[in-house]
Amino acid sequence: MNPEDLEKLVNLRMPFGKHAGCLIADLPGPYLNWFAREGFPEGQIGRLLHLMHEIDHNGLSELLDPLRTTAGSRG
Repeated sequence: MNPEDLEKLVNLRMPFGKHAGCLIADLPGPYLNWFAREGFPEGQIGRLLHLMHEIDHNGLSELLDPLRTTAGSRG
């Protein structure tokens, strides 16, 4: 994992599927669990979904809150 990936979680939106348009950081746990069971897609989106699943599964989602504040103040 690189630190830039954490910022991407609060800035990039899910490009496809049931939750298309939702920020990766806001995807529901059961959806992330489904990917963990069925397999993450290739490439950057798969890497970010896997990272978000690990963060969510371990109860660490609050660690993204300071990044959300920073991301919100940019736009």
